[in-house]
Amino acid sequence: MPAQNRSEDNNSARTGHIRVGIGGWTFEPWRGTFYPEKLPKTRELEYAASKLTAIEINGTFYRGQSAKSFAKWHDETPDDFVFALKGHRAIAMKKKLAETGDSLDWFINGGIAELKQKLGPILWQFAPSRVFDAEDIAAFLKLLPQEVDGLPLRHALEVRHESFLCEEFVDLASRHNAAIVYAESDDYPGLAEPTADFAYVRLMRTREEERTGYSPSDLDAWAERARVFAHGDVPDDLQRLKGKGSICSTDPHAVFIFFIAGAKVRNPHAAMELMARLDR
Repeated sequence: MPAQNRSEDNNSARTGHIRVGIGGWTFEPWRGTFYPEKLPKTRELEYAASKLTAIEINGTFYRGQSAKSFAKWHDETPDDFVFALKGHRAIAMKKKLAETGDSLDWFINGGIAELKQKLGPILWQFAPSRVFDAEDIAAFLKLLPQEVDGLPLRHALEVRHESFLCEEFVDLASRHNAAIVYAESDDYPGLAEPTADFAYVRLMRTREEERTGYSPSDLDAWAERARVFAHGDVPDDLQRLKGKGSICSTDPHAVFIFFIAGAKVRNPHAAMELMARLDR
């Protein structure tokens, strides 16, 4: 039986343009800290989707998933829930991105359309060793399909090398409506640029000693930043390239925020606390 929509009290977090979630839904330490102890494992996705508004599927990075699995995930979640998909490593990690056409066709047409209206952005996470190559990135962006079975596709690029912090990369992403992921990380550069009609944020600094992962003040700050992203702008306190002025849009933007890595056991509560602030 398809999952039902969340209660009216929590509707504002769902019907707005800001979605908040976590990476995956299977993690043993979440049992008893997020999932009820006696909850059947087969109902973990249903439970997580009742508390959050999006999930980033990391398993699609490591292996192909069946159309049957995508259909099952669709049916186990509320009507307005959204999944982001991590693009397969055979594509994102290939030495020459311009040569990934066949692999892209396999990935895009491998069943993801079974998510239907719940199909969100596809995240392409590049290796920390990948250096910016304008010609190769341009070729890859041209290869990325814009739809599958009539469903529009959105693409987000997570770069992890300082060489991508250049205006040429920003211009290429803008030309193809590809979002540059803002990653709050201790290990990789963060770049906040409005290159698409949506924003994609990955927060990686949850701490185990903090019950909600982030401190209340940090969560307050991220709630405000999320609202700025939703207006098509960039928060003033996030890194941008020198010489780039503020770019605002009169159109509302979709915003996807995922608590990833860090103290993973705290990520669900961090997401729920951020959602509560956005509801207010």
